[in-house]
Amino acid sequence: MAEATHKTLLGLGIQELASLVEEWSQPQFRAHQLFQGVYGQRVESAEQISTLPKDFRRSLAERGFSVGLPKIEKKFVSTDGAIRYLVAFADGQSVETVWMPEGDGGETGDGSDAGDQPAGPSSRSWDRATICLSSQVGCAVDCQFCLTAMLGMQRNLTAGEIVGQVCAVLNDHRVSPPQARVNLVFMGMGEPFLNYENFIKAVRLLAEGVGIPESRMTVSTAGIVPRIYDLGAEAVRPKLAISLNASNDELRTRLMPINRKWNLEKLMAAARDFPARSRERLTFEYVLLDEVNDSGQNARELVELIRGVRAKVNLIAFNPGPGISFQTPAQDKVEQFQNILITAGVPTFIRRPRGRDIYAACGQLKRTVEIDSSVS
Repeated sequence: MAEATHKTLLGLGIQELASLVEEWSQPQFRAHQLFQGVYGQRVESAEQISTLPKDFRRSLAERGFSVGLPKIEKKFVSTDGAIRYLVAFADGQSVETVWMPEGDGGETGDGSDAGDQPAGPSSRSWDRATICLSSQVGCAVDCQFCLTAMLGMQRNLTAGEIVGQVCAVLNDHRVSPPQARVNLVFMGMGEPFLNYENFIKAVRLLAEGVGIPESRMTVSTAGIVPRIYDLGAEAVRPKLAISLNASNDELRTRLMPINRKWNLEKLMAAARDFPARSRERLTFEYVLLDEVNDSGQNARELVELIRGVRAKVNLIAFNPGPGISFQTPAQDKVEQFQNILITAGVPTFIRRPRGRDIYAACGQLKRTVEIDSSVS
């Protein structure tokens, strides 16, 4: 698919900006001023970068450069506080980005006081928040339980479009890292590892420019094995989560056709070889589908499958959506599955669904502009 190409500053790293200002016979420190304005201050227009001289700002506009922030077209607010954003780009394509606040506005985990943040939509109402990012318009992986798969693959997002989702949402809440504790999860629309170069460039820009440490980022893959090895070699990288969802090859191939290319043997070999940092665990995500992959036997197979990997398991009770025939298992069945893993010594957590009522939960992102009242 063709990439979106626009003359935008979002997505340019410090070296690219240095080349730009050199080409225009500007001093090199202008590159740092641009970088800070675009990523640190998250300006909407270069005119707002007050450290730049007016003639240079005017020159940027005359040469057709814009910051390139995406537009928030629609917002849907869940009863649990999550917000699903429909974010539109210059070519008319759009993705969904989700904001998930946590806590009651007291002391944050990094010692900063949420009450000191500028007044905004979520002022004093949360300690920390997570932004769920998209990396592609649609998805080619075709997981059978995911609404995004129904869109098919439209195109990859540029690094600037990935970073732009974060900037747009932070601006909407008028908060700035690192003062505000914000986590990022690359778990929205698309498979990040099928857009690897743009994804990893966005990670660097988010860490170096926007100010969100890599330790507060997590990327989820359906199992693009070569890119797991690539990620392990990166100097700056998020934590790794692998979307597993089955305990054997036959079942996983039925649920996730990508397993035909990289089966569980290859996937688990990559997981075992992954160079986890000190105290870091890989995360295995497992979507529980009623009467499909949620039996005691599945749980015991899963224990054996991940044995020897320093990992934790996140269990996700299936989030329903129109056109998907799977059902959500009962809570006691989810807990039984969890108990088998915990008894075997596997740290296992049940992920609380966020934004299920507005199609913002895991597997529900599909650029839905109307809310079905039957979803609960």
